[in-house]
Amino acid sequence: MTAELLGRAPELSRHRGHPVHAQIERWLMDEITAGRVAAGDRLPGERELAAALHVSRMTLRQALDGLARRGVLIRTPGRSGGAFVAEPRIDCDLTGLAGFTEQMRRAHRRAGAEVLAAHTVDAEPPVAAALRLPTGAPVHEVVRVRSADGTALALERSWLPAEALPGLLTHPLTDRLYELLDERYGLAPHTAVEYLEPVSADPRRGSPHALGVARHRPT
Repeated sequence: MTAELLGRAPELSRHRGHPVHAQIERWLMDEITAGRVAAGDRLPGERELAAALHVSRMTLRQALDGLARRGVLIRTPGRSGGAFVAEPRIDCDLTGLAGFTEQMRRAHRRAGAEVLAAHTVDAEPPVAAALRLPTGAPVHEVVRVRSADGTALALERSWLPAEALPGLLTHPLTDRLYELLDERYGLAPHTAVEYLEPVSADPRRGSPHALGVARHRPT
């Protein structure tokens, strides 16, 4: 990859109004977006890359720093360090009601779902309170791993009122849940309350195995 990338080094404009470091940023971004440089790949060393581009190492560092700030590159110090292409980041809008599948579609990623569990249980107090049901009322519990392009991204646990949604568990649950509720039951969400907090992957809840991460890793 190193020799190939160096061989594709562009001729940079020296005209005023076209900062050289910005041109380098765009070139590297194009290489990554096109898949010619993949996530995890290490870029050539600063000396080699600067020489191929006919720029100073200071100018090159401006470009690399810019990509690092955007989360495109990860820079690590030391003899075995360097600039590495980061895993693609997915930006999600948490202010609306778009489901996971729709969010992935907007990000041009292929959404997937694996059902880990689907059964009817008695609502525990926190679930009953959230759904405005009596404690112990029947609810459908659906546990799914949501993925993008085959990579697990989220462990999703949903509780839905069983009396309002009879037969829900007989339908395929790997598709869009919001769409299923709308098409089969005429119910579509119109408000939502979400709480986000950092936690460690808890083996008791199955999250490390389901997400393919180490035990107690921050999630």
